[in-house]
Amino acid sequence: MSVPPSAEPTLWELHRAVSQLREDLRGDLAHLAARLDQVVTQDVYRADQRATEQRIGQVEAALAGLRGEHDQITERGDQQRREDQVQAAATKRLVMSSFVAPLVLMAMQLWLVSRGTS
Repeated sequence: MSVPPSAEPTLWELHRAVSQLREDLRGDLAHLAARLDQVVTQDVYRADQRATEQRIGQVEAALAGLRGEHDQITERGDQQRREDQVQAAATKRLVMSSFVAPLVLMAMQLWLVSRGTS
């Protein structure tokens, strides 16, 4: 099969197609250049990652310190609560003995008085 002579593009059509390709290429290169402005080098990226890892390490260390302080405060609070419970029990014994002892003494005196007069 042969191609009829009218099927081949003319020079003007070829010129227009090449010009269109050139314009498309310029637009694509401009778009690529705009995107490359947002790209960072590997050195900058690695430095940023190291800085981020350092900050995370510092935050973890601070968090561990705060956890330790929290545990110490909690332990001191528990110890203080136990001491308060011991003190409250001693106070209850003191209050009970301060009321019971005079009653026992009064009962003994009444018994002695009643035995002494009969």
